[in-house]
Amino acid sequence: MSTIPNFATELLLSIFLVITFLQSGIDKITDWEGNVSWLKGHFKETPLKNMVPLLLLVILITEVISGLLCAIGIYQILVNQNTDISFYGAILSCITLLMLLFGQRIAKDYEGAKTIVIYFIPAIFLVFLLKG
Repeated sequence: MSTIPNFATELLLSIFLVITFLQSGIDKITDWEGNVSWLKGHFKETPLKNMVPLLLLVILITEVISGLLCAIGIYQILVNQNTDISFYGAILSCITLLMLLFGQRIAKDYEGAKTIVIYFIPAIFLVFLLKG
C-alpha cells in the first residue's frame, strides 16, 4: 500500500492534468460553434485567422489524448507502479500547452499567454519527476 505515498506528487499532478484537459476538451466538443466564433475574433488579425477550425480540432485532439493518457497513467501507477503512460501524457500535455502559448503570443494576448505558463509549470514538473 505504499504506492500512493511513494507516487503522491505524480498522482496529484496527473489528476490536475486530467481535469484540465478533459474538461477543456469536453467544453470544445459541447460548444464547438461558440469556441470557433470566439477564436475567429481572437485571431482575426493574425496569420492563423483562416485556420481556426482546423487548429481548434488539433488542440481538441491533443487535449483529449493528453487527459486520457494521464488518466490511464494514474491507473497504471496505482496497479503496477509503472509511470510510462503518465510520462507520455505529461509530455503531450506540455506540447499542447506550448501550442496554446504559441497561439496566445501570435494573437498578442500576453495575459492569456501568462495563464498558459501557470499550467505549464506543473506539467513540466511532472515530466521532470517521471523522466526516470
